[in-house]
Amino acid sequence: MPLAYALVHEEDGVFGISFPDFPGCISTGRTEEEVLRKGAEALTFHVAGMVEDGDPLPVPRSLAELRADAGFQDAAAGAILTLVSVDLPGRAVRLNISMDETLLDAVDRAAAAAGQSRSAFLAEAARRRLKDAA
Repeated sequence: MPLAYALVHEEDGVFGISFPDFPGCISTGRTEEEVLRKGAEALTFHVAGMVEDGDPLPVPRSLAELRADAGFQDAAAGAILTLVSVDLPGRAVRLNISMDETLLDAVDRAAAAAGQSRSAFLAEAARRRLKDAA
């Protein structure tokens, strides 16, 4: 599983996590464990959104490259540097499934309300269910 560098800051008992190679992807938590878990979820969601929007994924920088970046040096002040795994989406595969039409109508309404396609909605539901099963 690919890894991304993350910065963890703590202020007044609240932890924050950010990803230097994925600007705008942040999360918070009450403990170190929670911020790492929520950070991994946020990063996976962020990457999936980039893929769905057709945005190019950044090439993760090495630690040496990060340390040479003045912006990273500023952001890293007082932070703990760690690695977080990220689930990169694979190639989309078309499939044919059967589903009760009432359930399908409910899925379509929920997907529309969430601003998602039917496929994106079902994929997200499957990811959540697999995570809960783990």
